[in-house]
Amino acid sequence: MVITQKNSETNSTLSYQPSDLKVVFWLLIILVGSVVGLFGRTAFALGARSTDLDGFPALKTRLIDDGFDAVLIEKLYTSPALAFDVGGISTYFQHREATLNYDQFLTRASIGRTVDYLKEHEKVLNRVEKAYGVDAEVICAIILVETRFGKVTGSRLVLNTLSTLAALYDRDTRDRLWTTYLKEKTDRPRDEFDAWAARKSAWAYTELKAYLNYTSTQGLDPLSMSGSFAGALGIAQFIPSSVLQFAQDGNRDGKINLFDHEDAIESIANYLKENGWRPNLSREEALGVILRYNNSTYYAETILKVAKAVSEREKE
Repeated sequence: MVITQKNSETNSTLSYQPSDLKVVFWLLIILVGSVVGLFGRTAFALGARSTDLDGFPALKTRLIDDGFDAVLIEKLYTSPALAFDVGGISTYFQHREATLNYDQFLTRASIGRTVDYLKEHEKVLNRVEKAYGVDAEVICAIILVETRFGKVTGSRLVLNTLSTLAALYDRDTRDRLWTTYLKEKTDRPRDEFDAWAARKSAWAYTELKAYLNYTSTQGLDPLSMSGSFAGALGIAQFIPSSVLQFAQDGNRDGKINLFDHEDAIESIANYLKENGWRPNLSREEALGVILRYNNSTYYAETILKVAKAVSEREKE
């Protein structure tokens, strides 16, 4: 069989032999395969649905085996809102505390806003300072640095973040993430990523269980809360295990909601007290307690500097 086709540019007739058709056929097969492969890699990189990934079905089984309600887990992990958050993992893996600009919190404008916040919440801060022995200025400094007084609490679903990190315990999931996304995004070596993923996945699974317990006891939708790329949430940026251990009902409404200022303020005070804060600490002792809130010397030093600047501004 010969197929003829007019070439409009040369006005000639082109002939295709059967052998030519075979070549065209295999070229089409290769093209389709490439497109499908590209689509799969792109979908993964942009956050494919959890049901498309090997990691989440295994994670569902682990959670059910650990006693979580099977109906709830199935509902959560088939939700269109749940996705494998590769962007969050990339940010977290490459995060370096020392590169953050903490000086931005020491400007006159930042100190002024902190004084304003202290005055706005003076009643609860005074009550908490008397009850816990934690300086109001220190609490306000933490809220400034953590979330700019609740204005920047994070935009990633906490359930997405913790589920994605927890799923990294699976070697195939780590391989796929590295080869399709991270390898081109970082200059850090693969073995460093594997060590980080193994450590963080164990930590994240503990936090995931704490998060599900917290939302269950408080009657909250696990898909309703957003937080940081590390899964911290609310004005105080507590990780879920800290919520269970230290969070307080500051406004006495019968619920613990760390997106509420009174709850966040009292929760921070309780956290610091339980980790060794007491009135009239030396600077070194205070630094040690704050390092338990965030294990960064840059962070802890900034909190103390802001607190001191606020105290001095109040005297003006």
